[in-house]
Amino acid sequence: MKKYTVYAVALALMLATSANAQIIKADVQVSGLTCSMCQLATEKALKSLDFVSDIKPDLNKNVYEVTFKKDKKVNLDQIKNKVKGAGFSVSKLIATVNFNDVKVSNNFQYKYLGDTFYFVNVPSKNLNGSIRITVLDKGFIPDNTFKKNVAEIKAPGYKTGQVAGTRVYHVTI
Repeated sequence: MKKYTVYAVALALMLATSANAQIIKADVQVSGLTCSMCQLATEKALKSLDFVSDIKPDLNKNVYEVTFKKDKKVNLDQIKNKVKGAGFSVSKLIATVNFNDVKVSNNFQYKYLGDTFYFVNVPSKNLNGSIRITVLDKGFIPDNTFKKNVAEIKAPGYKTGQVAGTRVYHVTI
């Protein structure tokens, strides 16, 4: 019985720790769209993700406002892969994250449901409420922009992508 109590306490602590943030929505700018059929193919691909609640496309800007289901883990790589699978590429992904008193600074690592947000070029500040963060990793910004910023994105001791089995997203505010 004590064993189950310890597991229950550990689970409660993990949930409390990860409850400091929730990804609410993302603005996904897609490059390569030329017609309404392209837009529909991309929208259909994004709708197939189980954590997506709603999608509002803006054809003038080639941006999809993707709203996520509450209490579902959002996988930004799956969004990128669905866009790529539809034949296009992500040129910008800005996620709106609801933070609850999280103090960030430059090179700060924030754990989020098994992923890590690594903040780059961010002044020290407390994040409360809905904050827009931009993903700086390859595949989330144009290749030429990534090449210009790669020195800032690669933090000491970190490779872009994975650290000890954890997905690291390099982000800025």
